[in-house]
Amino acid sequence: MTTPYTITRTLERGIERITYTPHERRYETPILMQHGMWHGAWCWQGWQALFAAWGWQTISISLPGHGGSPVQRPVRWCTLDYYLRFLRAEIEQTQPAPVVMGHSMGGALIQWYLKHAGDNLPAYVLVAPWVAHNAFADGLPLFLKLDLPGVLLCFLTLDATPYIRTPERAARMLNAGESILSPQELHEKLGPESALVMIQHNTPFWQPVARGAVRSPMLWLAGERDAVVSVEGLRNSAGYYGKDFVVIPGAAHNLMHQRNQAETAQTIHDWLVAQGIG
Repeated sequence: MTTPYTITRTLERGIERITYTPHERRYETPILMQHGMWHGAWCWQGWQALFAAWGWQTISISLPGHGGSPVQRPVRWCTLDYYLRFLRAEIEQTQPAPVVMGHSMGGALIQWYLKHAGDNLPAYVLVAPWVAHNAFADGLPLFLKLDLPGVLLCFLTLDATPYIRTPERAARMLNAGESILSPQELHEKLGPESALVMIQHNTPFWQPVARGAVRSPMLWLAGERDAVVSVEGLRNSAGYYGKDFVVIPGAAHNLMHQRNQAETAQTIHDWLVAQGIG
C-alpha cells in the first residue's frame, strides 16, 4: 500500500532532520517537533505519519548527541541554552514560520525560546512539558518516590542517564501507561542526557516570561498517569500563561507512544485548525 507522504532524512551541520511531506499538502504552516531528554527525532515518527496523512508537513530534529546527530559537546556538559541554539537555528531556517511542538524538555526549550527570542511563531504545542516555574518543586517528589537511587546517582555524576538505566526503569518513568513500545524497544532507542538541563529550569537560573507576554495560541497537554510531571503543575503552568490545557486520559509521559496516541494527535490537529493555522 502506498503511503500518502514522502519521508526524507538529512544530516546537515551535525543535526539530523526527519521530514514527512504529504503528497497533498492541505496546510502551508509546517510543524517543527523538538524531542525531550534521552530521545531523538525518532520519537515523533508515529505522529509524523498521522499529521502527514492529514496534510501537514512535519520536521523532527535530533539535538547533538541524540538520535542520529553526532556528539558536538560531551552530553554531560550540555545545557538548555546550548540546546536552544540548535532549536532557534532550525526555527529560523524553516519557512514559512512553523508551529513548534515540544515534548518534556522540548517543552522547556519552547519556554526558553519565548523568553530569549520572543513570541514570533503561529502557535506552540507543549506535550507533557516541564512546568513554568521550578521544575524540581514539581518533579523531584515524583522522582524520589519512583527511583531514589537514580536521583542520587544523577546528582553525584551530573548525568541523567541513571534514570533510564534499565528497560524496566525507563518504562516506569516514560511509558507506564498502555504503550505501543515494549520496555526493551524503548530502552534500545534512548541515549545519554545531561543533568544540568534539569538544574537550569529552576530559580535562580530560570523565570518564565511575564504573565500575558505570549499572545500566540499555546496548547498544554498532560498525561493523566505521568510519572515525570504532575497534572496539577501543568494545569497551573497553562493558567500562568493563560493558555489552553488538556489532560489525556490514562496516558503516561510519552504521550506519542501510548495506545491512544492517534486520539491525542487528533486533539492537536483539531486544536490547530480551530486556531486558524493553515
